[in-house]
Amino acid sequence: MNTLKHFINGQFVSSSSEEAFELVSPVDGECYAMSPNGGKAEVDQAYAAAKAAFTVWKKSTPAQRQKALLNLADAIESNAARLAEIQSQETGQLRHFIEKEEIAASCDAIRFFAGAARCLEGKASGEYSEGFTSTIRREPLGIVGQVTPWNYPFMMAVWKIAPALAAGNTVVLKPSDTTPISTLMLAELAAPFFPAGAFNVVLGKAGTGSLVVSNPTASLVSITGSVRAGLQVAASAAANLTKAHLELGGKAPVVVFADANLDKAVDTILTAGFFNAGQDCTAATRLLVEQSVYDVFLQKLLEKGKAIRFGLPDDKSALYGALNSKNQLEQVKGFIERLPSHARIEMGGHAGPGPGFYFEPTLISGLHQQDEAIQHEVFGPVMTIQSFNSEEEALHKANDVEYGLAASVWTSNHGRAQRFSIELDFGTVWVNNHIPLCAEMPHGGFKKSGYGKDLSSYSLDEYTRVKHIMCDITE
Repeated sequence: MNTLKHFINGQFVSSSSEEAFELVSPVDGECYAMSPNGGKAEVDQAYAAAKAAFTVWKKSTPAQRQKALLNLADAIESNAARLAEIQSQETGQLRHFIEKEEIAASCDAIRFFAGAARCLEGKASGEYSEGFTSTIRREPLGIVGQVTPWNYPFMMAVWKIAPALAAGNTVVLKPSDTTPISTLMLAELAAPFFPAGAFNVVLGKAGTGSLVVSNPTASLVSITGSVRAGLQVAASAAANLTKAHLELGGKAPVVVFADANLDKAVDTILTAGFFNAGQDCTAATRLLVEQSVYDVFLQKLLEKGKAIRFGLPDDKSALYGALNSKNQLEQVKGFIERLPSHARIEMGGHAGPGPGFYFEPTLISGLHQQDEAIQHEVFGPVMTIQSFNSEEEALHKANDVEYGLAASVWTSNHGRAQRFSIELDFGTVWVNNHIPLCAEMPHGGFKKSGYGKDLSSYSLDEYTRVKHIMCDITE
C-alpha cells in the first residue's frame, strides 16, 4: 500500500503522527493509497519553510521568476502522460481529457503568468504634492495559504500557485483529501526551479485546511470550494485581518432564445453540462428556453443526449468518467430522490452499475423556480430545463439564484446579447457559447460565488500589495 507524505521545504516529509486515512478510487471503489492527516506541526513546519523561502524569492527578478515558471511548464508537459495516469485513478476522469485539456490548459496558464510576472505596472511617478516625488511599488504579499478542490485537482493547484509564485510570494497549499497525488507531483516537478520551501503541500482532511487558512503567518488565503467552506475561510481570515480570495461554485443559467442557432446550442450545451461528470462550477446546469421553441429544443436535446455516456478512464469514446467519491454520488442521487412530484426526468436519473461511482447524464423538466434542483448546485451530470415567454422573465429566472459565477445567452440579436451581457449578474457571460476559458481573461464570480479572480493579470494583482513611496526633493 502506497503511503503518501507531505512535501515541505523541497522534500517529502513524514507526518509527526500516525493518523491516516484511505484514498479510494472512484473508478472501482478500491483503496489505492493511504494519506496522512496533517496537523498543526506539519502546517507550522510548512509555513516556517515558506517564510524562510520568501526572504529569497521576494528578491528574485521578474526574469528569474519567469524562467522558473517556464521550466515548470516544460517539466509538466514532459510528464503529461504520467500525470494523467495518476490523476485518473484518484478522480475517475478520462485520461485523454486530463492530458489534452486539463494539463495543456495548466501549462498555458503557467506560461501566461511567467510573462505577466514581467509586466507588473503602477501609476507613473510624479510630483503630486509640491516638493515631493511619489512612486508606486507593487510588492509580493508574503506567504499565501491555499486550499484546492477535487474536480480539477492539478489545474486548480496551478491556478493557485502560478500567480502567487509569479508575483514573488511563497505558498502553503492543502489539496483535497480525495485527490492529493497529482498536486504532490506538481510540487515535486517544481522543486528544482524554485527555492526550497517556496511551494509546500500539506495533506489532510478539512481540519488540516482550517489550520492552513487560519495560520496568522498567511498574508492571503485562497480557496476554491463550496459556499459553506468559503464562509468558514472568510471568518477565519477575518480573525487575523488576512486578505481572502474565494471561488465558491455556481449555478450557471443558459438562456436560449428562439432566434439562436438551435443545433449549435444543443451540441455545445450538452457537452458543457455533462463533461467532467458535471463537476464544474461553470457547467451549463440551468437551461432557460424561449417557449416558442421549447418543445423542438427539448426534442433535439433528447435525441443528441442519447449518444452521451460515461466510461472508464481509458475510454476515448465516452464524454466523462466517474463522480469523485461515494459521497458525491450520494449527493447527486439525493437531489434526484428529493425531486418534487411536478418534476419530470426526461433523460437519465440513475446511478451506473458499480463498483465505481458513475451517474447517467440527466435532464429534468417541470421544476419551479424555487425548487431545490434549480436553486442549489448539484455538481453532477444533471441539467434542468425551464421555459420563458419574455426577456424580462428570462432575466429574472437567470439571476434568481444565490450564485453569480457564469452564464450564457444564445441569440442572433446583437442588441439582445449586449443587454443580457450587461444585466446578467455573473462574473463571466458567454454569447452563443458556454465554458471556454483562456488564461488572459479573469475567472471569478459575484454574490455567493465568492470574490477575487483566478487567471489573468487581475489574479496577479491580487497577489501583490501597493506601496506608495514619497521622497522630499527640496534638499
